[in-house]
Formats: sequence, C-alpha cells, structure tokens
Amino acid sequence: MSFWNLSNNEAANTGDTEYEQETGNLAPIPDGSSVLASIDEAKWDMTRNRDAEFISLRWTVSEPAQFANRKIFQKLWVTDSDPNVKDEEKAAKKRDKALRMLAAIDANCGGKLSKKAGRPTNDDLTLCLTNRLMVIKCMVWEITGMDGSTNSGNWIAAVAPKSKGIEVREAKAAPKPAPARGVRLEDDEVPF
Repeated sequence: MSFWNLSNNEAANTGDTEYEQETGNLAPIPDGSSVLASIDEAKWDMTRNRDAEFISLRWTVSEPAQFANRKIFQKLWVTDSDPNVKDEEKAAKKRDKALRMLAAIDANCGGKLSKKAGRPTNDDLTLCLTNRLMVIKCMVWEITGMDGSTNSGNWIAAVAPKSKGIEVREAKAAPKPAPARGVRLEDDEVPF
C-alpha cells in the first residue's frame, strides 16, 4: 500500500487542486448542560493588539459520548481587565469572578497552583491544571453578524468535581433565519 492510497485503495494524489472536507453542523452543547471535561491546554495569552493579558484554557469534553472530543475555549481575565468591558466596576467584578473560577478549577485539579507564590508561569498552568477530569456547566453564546447570520458556541459558567455527574439538557429550537434584506422581486422580474 502506497502512502498516497486511501483506505479503499484509491489514490489521493489525483492532481485535483481543490478539496473541501466534509463538515457537520456542530450545534453548541445545549444551554445549561453539565458535561465531563478536562483542560488540555493552559497558557497566558494576549489580545490581538497586545494590550491585555488573560489565561487561555482549552477544554476537551469526555462525556457524554455525543459531545466527546468537543473543544471549548475559555478566557480568564485574572490580571488585566477585559478590553470589551468599559465600566471599571464591572471589569473589577469580572476579574474577581475569573479568579474564583481559576481557584475552583485549581481545587478540582488538586490545589497545587494556589500554593505557588505569585503569578503562575505557563509551565505552572500546564502542570497544575491539565488532564484532570471535572464537570463543567456549558452555556450558549450567540452573536448576530452584520449579514443577519447567527453564530453560536459554548462558554463555561461553572465547574464542579466529577462526582457531581453530568446532565444534558434538551436543545432549544434553532433560531429562525433573518429576513432577507434588499429589494423584493416579483416572480417575473429580472434584477438588472
């Protein structure tokens, strides 16, 4: 079998210059569901314009099987304020919530990070927070684009020990598409 042979023994290197991988429509995990997950990447990161720092966590869902291997990304604004929050009081509350979340995650991972003096390094975050199973509560975020399309994903509202158990809620109905904008044409009109 050649390196370029597919599982059905057909050649992958046919000279085609285009290929689009089949994708599924991955709807977010239903709002309010609790799933078993672990962090597989923990590091300090910066905003695109490099003006604010946060802890970036990447979670991988283990159970239930229907969501296994799903990735959920989390930003914890534990040092700098979230640039999207303009009110200083709200930014301070968001930082406090992020520190409480980090402390709860650390406690579920054995509490080693909080025993370190000062700001943790990337190595500290990786060694202390990764590969420990816990229950996370997933909520759904939605953003409507300028073209009327709706994008959605998950954010993490809570963490708990894995003994708490998982619960998958029923998914809400998909949002109705936004009405088309522009000129409405009659059936027999040509748009030019």
